[in-house]
Amino acid sequence: MGRYLVISSDCHAGLPNEQYRGWLDPEYRGTFDEYLSARALMEAELAERGLRNPEFAEEWESENAEGLLGGWDASRRDAELDADGVVGEVIFPDADAVSGGASAPFGAGLGATADVPIDLLMAGARAHNRWLAELCGASPARRAGVAIVPIFDVEAAVAEITRARESGLRGGILIPSMWQPHAPYHDPRYDPVWAACSDLEMPVHVHSGAADRASYGEHVGLYVAEVRWWSTRPLWFLLWSGVFERFERLSFVTTECGAFWAPDLLWTSDIVYDREHAAKKLGAQLTDRLSVRPSEYFDRNCFIGASNTRRRELARRYEIGVGNLMWGNDFPHPEGTWPHTKEWLRNAFHDIPVEETQQILGTNAAACYHFDTAALRPLADRFGPTPEELGQTGEDLGKWTDLAAAGRPWLTGKEAVELPVGD
Repeated sequence: MGRYLVISSDCHAGLPNEQYRGWLDPEYRGTFDEYLSARALMEAELAERGLRNPEFAEEWESENAEGLLGGWDASRRDAELDADGVVGEVIFPDADAVSGGASAPFGAGLGATADVPIDLLMAGARAHNRWLAELCGASPARRAGVAIVPIFDVEAAVAEITRARESGLRGGILIPSMWQPHAPYHDPRYDPVWAACSDLEMPVHVHSGAADRASYGEHVGLYVAEVRWWSTRPLWFLLWSGVFERFERLSFVTTECGAFWAPDLLWTSDIVYDREHAAKKLGAQLTDRLSVRPSEYFDRNCFIGASNTRRRELARRYEIGVGNLMWGNDFPHPEGTWPHTKEWLRNAFHDIPVEETQQILGTNAAACYHFDTAALRPLADRFGPTPEELGQTGEDLGKWTDLAAAGRPWLTGKEAVELPVGD
């Protein structure tokens, strides 16, 4: 093949905080000014307590000052994506992952929790969504914007989903990963949300960010250990409660939570569904909302936006499902691969078969988000990496034969002896 068509399933955009004021409904602007003052005090306190790394922030921002403008500037953004070899992107909120300086109002973005009054969360979400639609309108073929929609007020959520889709935000919706003290996501009261997203072809997302911070004190390692768990938890709430059974066309995406957890979740869920030894004592209610194995719903309804996909995760791609994985560069966050994506891709994909590489780097995301690949192909022909640039010379692309044959071993009955992870 020629050059890869690369779509990042995880990018971020957001205005510098104070610039959101003009996008807010007027009745919330006074409250927003108070919020900004409180946020500035909080950031100063976090730095004082050693929960921020000011030296890293200064170095990151000075080295990438021009590129970071792409967090909200459309033309700068396109230039950064071109240089990174990325021709399409799925855009989440919160451009600044270091100090939170370009994030949705009232904490409505990645770290949203139900601790904030729902009217403020929704006001912040609407402000961001209005602005994001304008950003996406500058390059509509290459941008799938994800609307923030806190769904606890179901009627308001459905209205915002509809309005956001009509405004051009086709990337789906972002819901809070934590719902406390509201009803959990298995509750039928959310069915109008799932129905709207299914009908409008708007994937539902959770994204890492929120966690039970109140329990952690100053132990940041506890946050690191649990944040992915909180962000993946909604998936099995929807799966086991029959949401994917009732809404066959609903797409659900877990983003920037890695993919390492998926094989074990699918394995343990499938063998419970099949009444393996330890599950025989459980009653009919266990599976009466499901008609197929959990892994089958996962293949039909679910994707993983696996930013900066790691070698060990790629080695388990047959258990996860090659068709479920979507790579992302996490622009413009420092934990992603931007602005050195091609080097990261070479390290991760140098021995992955070309067809599978194209699926993970672009085809899967194109299917999930309905990108027009014909419209993106001219950009890919100019900026996309080639298999040769990723080191895919063919010499060791056949090393995965046993793993491919094993697939999901609990279903095929085959086991590969070891994972050929390499360096």
